[in-house]
Amino acid sequence: FGGCYSNWTATEAVLKDARARGAEAVWFLGDAGGFGPVPNRTIALLRGGAVQAIQGNYDASVGGGLDDCGCGYTDPKDNHYAQISYEYTLAHTSADHRSWLRALPEQARIRLGSHEVLLCHGSPRKVNEFLWASTTPRSFIEHLCRTHDADLVACTHTGLHWERRLEGGSGLINVGAVGRPANDGRVCAWYTLLTWSDDHVETSFIPVDYDPRAVMNTMREEGLPDAFVETLATGWWTTCLEVMPRKERFQGRH
Repeated sequence: FGGCYSNWTATEAVLKDARARGAEAVWFLGDAGGFGPVPNRTIALLRGGAVQAIQGNYDASVGGGLDDCGCGYTDPKDNHYAQISYEYTLAHTSADHRSWLRALPEQARIRLGSHEVLLCHGSPRKVNEFLWASTTPRSFIEHLCRTHDADLVACTHTGLHWERRLEGGSGLINVGAVGRPANDGRVCAWYTLLTWSDDHVETSFIPVDYDPRAVMNTMREEGLPDAFVETLATGWWTTCLEVMPRKERFQGRH
């Protein structure tokens, strides 16, 4: 799973669900903070929950004390909300947690049966590259797998889960994010379960219901934008929309 975005309630629910299903390993693909309040609560869950983790753009920026989140937005409206979120997160992440984020590896590899799986945040090429279902052709996925010597590439960053498989079972899996809804009107968190035999890896996208009210109330107490609260309450994105391709944008409310 990716994108906790300081939503400790959703993170806790996903970790509980994964353990109940008997997951042999739990991997976090980056962006512990951002968007939500009191980031230390979520990072503590990751560090104390037997979770293996790689670094997202947010983690690199917070860990390194950079000027912005390195999210990859280009529109002023997206960057406006991203900067509010980043400055709050940077100011409220402890030095010990920042050190942990800074030390996370940028990528990792796991072996599932005969499949080599490359784990990354945005893409194997760039930590903040947005790989959307509507704009990522099969030929590009084939190029990524071939260039990076992987059968499967698992990523996050966009916040929307999807996959595309090629002939022979290779392909790309965007595992989604747990800290914000999938812009589908559902108040739930999504993570990805991979099961395998020797020559096949099966993907299951798992929705996990949780109660967002504690996070929403803390958002208000901490003075974060009402638009952030509305997203958790309704399941529809209200910010960081301009980066979305037309097809994904039109599937949402705003």
